[in-house]
Amino acid sequence: MKKEFFIKGGNKQMAGDEAPSKLFRHRQVEREGVAIHVVTGGTEQKPAILFLHGWPQNWTEFEAIMIPLSENYHVVAIDLPGIGDSTTPLISNDKRNIAKYVRGVVKELNLIEPTLVGHDVGGQIVYAYLHAFPGELARAVIMNVAIPGIDPWSEVKRNPYIWHFAFHAIPDLPEKLISGNLSDYFAYFYDAIAAKPGSISEYARAKYVEAYTRPEALKTGLEWYRSFPQDEKDNMNFKDSISTPVLYLRGDREHAILENYLRGLRESGLHKVTGRIISNCGHWAPEEQPDEVVSVLQEFMASGDGSLKNGENR
Repeated sequence: MKKEFFIKGGNKQMAGDEAPSKLFRHRQVEREGVAIHVVTGGTEQKPAILFLHGWPQNWTEFEAIMIPLSENYHVVAIDLPGIGDSTTPLISNDKRNIAKYVRGVVKELNLIEPTLVGHDVGGQIVYAYLHAFPGELARAVIMNVAIPGIDPWSEVKRNPYIWHFAFHAIPDLPEKLISGNLSDYFAYFYDAIAAKPGSISEYARAKYVEAYTRPEALKTGLEWYRSFPQDEKDNMNFKDSISTPVLYLRGDREHAILENYLRGLRESGLHKVTGRIISNCGHWAPEEQPDEVVSVLQEFMASGDGSLKNGENR
């Protein structure tokens, strides 16, 4: 069941603090008792791109790239279950379970030739979707993230700069320490792992804090990390071969060795994966370099086999 409505008022802005956008429609889609906030733009009869956000963000992180892409595609973004205006928390937040609800959105909206694009945790959900529902996506894009249980995951977990993996995995304590201080806590990550501090706009930061202010929302975001052990088991148990074209993106300031990630993805069954490095970019690619991300996505979408002219940049 879906309920469609338009956001009232003329103050809605893009993530980059630019002119207000009236291109998007907002609705609630209900699947198995879970209400999911869905944002759409473009023409429904065109091939669809569905965007899944990461932590600590919501659908707003894709706003600046959805606007140009809406000219040629049916663009869709959601607040992941439990976050922002998707107010129903899930009992389990492992990525395979979340993928089931994402699939519900795809089916409910009757998306044409769906391409699933995930950033950060959203990328982990894309990976789970590919294996849980093989052959259902036209294409998939995974941005700025390592996949639990897939090389080089063990190396990533040992990196002292991602101390928050272990901190967020502690039951209850993070909620007690950071609730009421979300703005400062989130700002640390927005600046520390960006190529240039300040790349995430004040408008977007305010939207993200708002999206996690409810105790249930804050807990949901942290549960994504607490579910990593289950994600590892699920991902390592996948044995199927996936023929869906997949694009893997990283920022050059993340200092990731792209080939190591591509090798792990191929060994896990993604046989049509190609990679690209986004220049002058840290972890927040859709907001740090929206024009380049749009360009790469357009090239990927236009390619029948998912290949890129300058793929696997290192």
